Amino acid sequence: MWNADSLRHFKYGMIVVALAIAAASLFVSHRLTTELMHEERGKMEVWAEAMRSLTAADEKTDLTLVLKVINSNHTIPVIVTDAQGHTLAHRNLLPEPSGSDSLQILGEVLARLKQQGECMRMPLTTTSAAGASQPDVLYIYYEESVMLRRLSWYPYVQLAVVSLFGLLALLTLLAYKRAEQNRVWVGLSRETAHQLGTPISSLMAWSEVLRESYPDDALLPEMDKDIQRLQLIADRFNKIGSAPELETVDLRQVAERLVTYLRRRTSHKVHITFTDAPHPLPARVNAPLFEWVLENLCKNAVDAMQGEGSIHITLSATARGAHIEVSDTGKGIPRKHFKQVFKPGFTTKRRGWGLGLSLAKRIIEEYHHGTIYVKDSELGRGTTFAIDLH
Repeated sequence: MWNADSLRHFKYGMIVVALAIAAASLFVSHRLTTELMHEERGKMEVWAEAMRSLTAADEKTDLTLVLKVINSNHTIPVIVTDAQGHTLAHRNLLPEPSGSDSLQILGEVLARLKQQGECMRMPLTTTSAAGASQPDVLYIYYEESVMLRRLSWYPYVQLAVVSLFGLLALLTLLAYKRAEQNRVWVGLSRETAHQLGTPISSLMAWSEVLRESYPDDALLPEMDKDIQRLQLIADRFNKIGSAPELETVDLRQVAERLVTYLRRRTSHKVHITFTDAPHPLPARVNAPLFEWVLENLCKNAVDAMQGEGSIHITLSATARGAHIEVSDTGKGIPRKHFKQVFKPGFTTKRRGWGLGLSLAKRIIEEYHHGTIYVKDSELGRGTTFAIDLH
């Protein structure tokens, strides 16, 4: 079973492996790209010399080798111009100039090569019609070949693929971990409901015995209420193990019932107040589970106040549903723990499993499709939890 430390180590390991692969890929690709760039530049220097020889040649010059060198360039886009900017030759251009707009295409490609490509200046000497030598110059504009550009993008594509596979592996692990947690929740909940069944049945039987012996005892109704409460708790645990049925209920009645119960079962030093909505507040909830969430928040508030203070429950309607707040005057929660308090096992109590708020989050978000969060908290002054139902 994956625990939090194992999952964290796995995530860090995946990140380290992905970074190592990316770094190695970038290094190798950069090295290959650099070598190819030098090789292409060397080819272009030879090609430029061949163009100079072709331009300066006369009718007696053997151009077999020169033409072979010029025609051997099948990959590197190149344009040759004279000193006045007139195009003398071009090869391997994309797009290839053709048709009626070939001059326009050639001009656009030349402008791009001047701006983004490389330029080689080749001085040469030409002979005029009168037989005099005069200096001239060739400008050779070229850019990287298509293969070289593709190779430069390859490590980024590889990094994206590695990242995608790493993300899929992590999502698979998280899904497995969540499914495993769900199985643990279901098993624990059903086992708890089963274990509570026997003592509850015994308490019900003893309650009947006491009612027959002391029919007028004033404590019997209170005992019956507590037994009913235990039955409700067992039913709640049983509902955790399966998808609960949602019904439209008035949240005011749920909150009033809880407040009435807590006032009788909580120390007189804890003052529980309730601000009701001015109108009925219908919402699709599972009443026992939703009441359990509110009860959990209130009991956590009592623990935070160390048995003395005030708890205030507020209900209000929103445009999308209902908003519930539970405020206390306890010791408060540090801001850095606002999200951690809902994680299983997180607790500040000496005795506690740290499952209450995690269970509340599960009930609200997974079963009721709402949100629960720490709205505000100040150390030494109290905390406000909020629930939004949509």
